[in-house]
Amino acid sequence: MSRDHARSAGRPVTGGAPGDVAEVSGGSDGAAEAPYLDLLARDASVEAYEQPVLLARAAGRPADRIAALERAKLLALRVRSELEGRRRREAELSALFETAHDLAGLRDLDAVLQAIVQRARSLLGTDVAYLSLNNPARGDTYMRVTEGSVAARFQQLRLGMGEGLGGLVAQTARPYVTDDYFKDDRFQHTLAIDAGVRDEGLVAILGVPLMLGPHVIGVLFAADRRARVFEREQIALLGSFAALAAAAIDTANLLTETRTALAGLERANEIIRDGSAVIERASDVHDRLAELVLRGGGVHDVAAAVSQVLDGTVEFTETGAASAGALEASRAEGHAVRHESDWIAAVAAGGELLGALVLRGHPDLDPVDQRTLERAAMVTSLLLLARRSAAEAEQRVRGELLDDLLDARDRDPRLLRERAARLHADLAATHVVLTARLEGPAADAEEEAAARRRLWSAASHLAATRQGLAAARDGGTVLLLPLTTADTATDVARRTARHLGTAVHLPVTVGASAPVTDLATQPDTVAAAYTEARRCLDALRLLGRAGDGAAPEDFGFLGLLLAGERDVGGFVERTIGPVVAYDERRGTELLHTLEAYFAGGMSPARTKDALHVHVNTVAQRLERVGRLLGEDWQTPARALEIQLALRLHRLAAPGPH
Repeated sequence: MSRDHARSAGRPVTGGAPGDVAEVSGGSDGAAEAPYLDLLARDASVEAYEQPVLLARAAGRPADRIAALERAKLLALRVRSELEGRRRREAELSALFETAHDLAGLRDLDAVLQAIVQRARSLLGTDVAYLSLNNPARGDTYMRVTEGSVAARFQQLRLGMGEGLGGLVAQTARPYVTDDYFKDDRFQHTLAIDAGVRDEGLVAILGVPLMLGPHVIGVLFAADRRARVFEREQIALLGSFAALAAAAIDTANLLTETRTALAGLERANEIIRDGSAVIERASDVHDRLAELVLRGGGVHDVAAAVSQVLDGTVEFTETGAASAGALEASRAEGHAVRHESDWIAAVAAGGELLGALVLRGHPDLDPVDQRTLERAAMVTSLLLLARRSAAEAEQRVRGELLDDLLDARDRDPRLLRERAARLHADLAATHVVLTARLEGPAADAEEEAAARRRLWSAASHLAATRQGLAAARDGGTVLLLPLTTADTATDVARRTARHLGTAVHLPVTVGASAPVTDLATQPDTVAAAYTEARRCLDALRLLGRAGDGAAPEDFGFLGLLLAGERDVGGFVERTIGPVVAYDERRGTELLHTLEAYFAGGMSPARTKDALHVHVNTVAQRLERVGRLLGEDWQTPARALEIQLALRLHRLAAPGPH
């Protein structure tokens, strides 16, 4: 109706929204439908459809107008419901189409089933959706995929046929729905199933069967954590998803069967190819091993190459790491022998066992592969002999350089540095000289000589890995090792004693020198440090500390007697240096107080008389000394060293003493 027509009818006209009084005051059904057309266009909520009727009543409109609005409202609500239904069906069809598309490009069954469950949950608007599959061997059904579940026990449920709602669906091949699970006695309740459902908090459950022909292979569920009535359309929709899930499972099973058949054919082809590849593999092994030897490869390179050829794990092991019986049998027979699920080939030279090549977890070995392993063991023995010769040569070179540093003091410093650089040693760095001696009686001279050779070999290996030098001397071994900022000479001595003792299986005593520097330019330094290290070693043995390691700093004032250069200043600094520095910075008299304290028999009363101060002053000074030197400064051993350091400091000071 136009505004002019409204005026001619004598009714008021206002410029409001379609739901205003002006819009609901018309006299025909067409005017009554106008506001509802707007509501439909705006996709308004159901509650909004009451507004035009309420406004008309509030405005006192005639009963026929209100009745017309009521009829228009009912018509509009039916239209709205129809539109919603069409949208819902469109969404359902779209989801079914997408799921079918996923099924057509099936690559991962779990991913397809997860998508089905997710879409079912979304379209039905439920809290949880899940899918279970039957296990014919066990006669039950188990959870395969869940969406929205939060309870671990629920996700791991297994239902016997006929147990719970899902077991009933799996047994009868019919959909079942319950508005309230725990109040429904149509199916068999069990403690395990009820506990899982209770953990998940489920109330309303809908289950539909997954069918392959006449057989049920599982159940698809939709469930809410509140009471709910599932409509017929929702049951049909879930059934459609169940059909797609069943098709996905069937497709996956067919693919699995096809892959199995193809794998069988491939295996047959492999057997044929393997038969023709035996000669090629043997030739390939020969070429690889020859190339390794020519380019200077090691034993682990040989093991890696043979691992690739034999399609297994080949390792080189020391003699003690392999089965003694199998290793001896392999050495005696000259062939690889089987030991449990492994194959062992002895690596030997001239009757001496050098180790073994072990093929792990490969019990079935054809003759060609066995010969391949034996050939690799022979090549390994040659490489080990070559490496031993090279190592012995390097050890001799390192020993000769250290001998020159100890004996030939007129050597050219530049030549010494160059020789050291070729051995990756830096004579300009701070070093410590160590002398090592075996402990324990030997059965005979031959055994003692063998033990000394083992000690020299272990020391040479340690020196090579630490970028140092080693030489046999005076019935033992002398080492020159670099000293890092994180270590002390004592640390290096003790660590070396442990390392060498473990290597030779006998106690090894190690004496160390104080740190030394500029070894190439100061030719007497190494020899003096060696003498100092020997004094430390002799002191350890006299004190009954055989098998230990120590440096001059470990012997307190006795270190002055052991030290070749009598490092008086260093001893004083280590013992009372913090107190000397404190007096110099603050002008205090802690040193004078200490002298008076010891002179007075460590009596605070006699000390205050000697210093002419109050006893509290003495106590405060001694407390400060304790903080500077440590709480144990008054123990007999520390007190003796402190008194000696005080006397040496007094004697070293200028002026009368």
